[in-house]
Amino acid sequence: MPRTNAEVQALLQEYADLVRISGGDAFKARAYEKAARAVGGHPADVAGLDVKELREIPGVGRSIAEKIVEFLSSGQVSAVEERREHIPAGVRELIAIPQLGPRKAMLLHQELGISSVDALVAAIHGERLRDLKGFGEKTEQNILHGIELLRASGGRILLDAAMEVAERIVGELSALPGCERCAYAGSLRRMRDTIGDVDILVAAEASAPFMAALVALPEVAETLAHGEKKTSIRTAKGLQVDLRVLPPGSWGAGLQYFTGSKAHNIRTREIAVRRKLKLSEYGLFHAKSGRKITSETEEAIYERLGLPWIPPTLREDRGEIAAAERGELPDLITEDAVRGDLHTHTDLTDGLSSLEAMVEAAAARGYAYFAVTDHAPDLAMQRMTQEKMLAQRARVRELDRVHRGMRLLHGTELNIGPDGEVDWPGEFLAGFDICVASVHSHFNQSRDRLTRRLVRAAENPYVSVIGHPTTRRIGKRPGLDADFDAVFEACARTGTALEINSHPERLDLCDDDILRAKTYGVKFAVNSDAHSTTHLPYLRYGIGMAQRGWLTDEDVINTWPLGRLRRFLRPG
Repeated sequence: MPRTNAEVQALLQEYADLVRISGGDAFKARAYEKAARAVGGHPADVAGLDVKELREIPGVGRSIAEKIVEFLSSGQVSAVEERREHIPAGVRELIAIPQLGPRKAMLLHQELGISSVDALVAAIHGERLRDLKGFGEKTEQNILHGIELLRASGGRILLDAAMEVAERIVGELSALPGCERCAYAGSLRRMRDTIGDVDILVAAEASAPFMAALVALPEVAETLAHGEKKTSIRTAKGLQVDLRVLPPGSWGAGLQYFTGSKAHNIRTREIAVRRKLKLSEYGLFHAKSGRKITSETEEAIYERLGLPWIPPTLREDRGEIAAAERGELPDLITEDAVRGDLHTHTDLTDGLSSLEAMVEAAAARGYAYFAVTDHAPDLAMQRMTQEKMLAQRARVRELDRVHRGMRLLHGTELNIGPDGEVDWPGEFLAGFDICVASVHSHFNQSRDRLTRRLVRAAENPYVSVIGHPTTRRIGKRPGLDADFDAVFEACARTGTALEINSHPERLDLCDDDILRAKTYGVKFAVNSDAHSTTHLPYLRYGIGMAQRGWLTDEDVINTWPLGRLRRFLRPG
């Protein structure tokens, strides 16, 4: 069975979906979504908490807490059951389609029995929608277009894809005359693992040249809105980009406003109100007189609210306001603090670049050390042997210190087998500088077996790091159904680091898991899992996850000097 917190998270998310489909209050739906995420990432098991204790979880108010207690005591929630009776589960799939919306989705089910995207496509091709009120040939085409965009983007897109688009647009707009500042904001600046849309801000006196430049970009598939203050486009890959042009004097206020999550911004506005101020995207003002106090920098905005500047990756209303008020914000890890990458592959197995190329590229990044960790033999398609691995080790030793004095570690990525066993006997594993162990198969074992499997791997004296611990592939494969609290405890007990895999399709561990694991005293390794020299820069995304998980340099072993790292990898 899933962890209690996960069950409650799923229930709250379902209720949010049901509220939307039934045409309920959008704010209420967002509140339940936020509470679902907060409960899912809460380190303590909510099973034994009462209403008062539940309300200490960010985003959980009295009504939500009472529903959680009702669920824990009876196994169901009357409000959820009532909505379930009127809304079939399959209808929820339809509301993600652009151009459709909750009410039309419900109408399609009631009138035509449609409760899936595939069924909707078939109905459109059969011209079955045209007799319904509010539907016609144009509506059908709009819906089909929306389905194409949805399927192309998966509803949300991966962080790296959004970053690529955003940085390209920022580069184009920054080069235009009159641009004083230009940056991306929103969930991208907060480094969320997936992105719904991209917010671009420009500080300039005149907005028209920037709006015109945006819609003229070659990647624009359609213009959704074109105005003086805001223009929205959709790219050929389905990503919506919103451009806002601000007066230069309002830059700081606008950047703060359009970066924070809605919940974080509500908190900052509440602080402003208590101080008899008004905060908007244009500045911080005296509430009574309307006189502007400050607006040019984010730092000035937060300072006037009595807070230090809060890093964008923390602005999710997960306790950062309270921590800032207490002067307890963490000194977050940065990419510059990383001294080396501890999980990479070469063309000896499934990588695309040679050992020499990977080492040279790593040295160019300024690393002090670098680990090569090709796959072990239990992944049969890699055809690894002891002889191949020993030959690679010899070459690694030859290349040690060759590039800018960078030290090389010879390692391997072991496979955590169905019972927690790993490739190769202990006497052979003892020759490696580092062993990363990861699950690559048998994802559908029982919760107990998966948990025992991961714990046993952590207990192996030769395993230093558990790679991509949940095995999730964003949009493709969910994480393992294991008791990760037990896994986190085992890693803390055995001194085994948990990886934050920086590959944009993984970002595993995610921020919620990092927050939970940190409470157990676990150490982490932020790695690229690079299979090519071009993958090494993925590290930036893992650092983003680490920041969202409130990690400092001390929490991450590959920020440490080599001597300390070696003692961690081979204690005693």
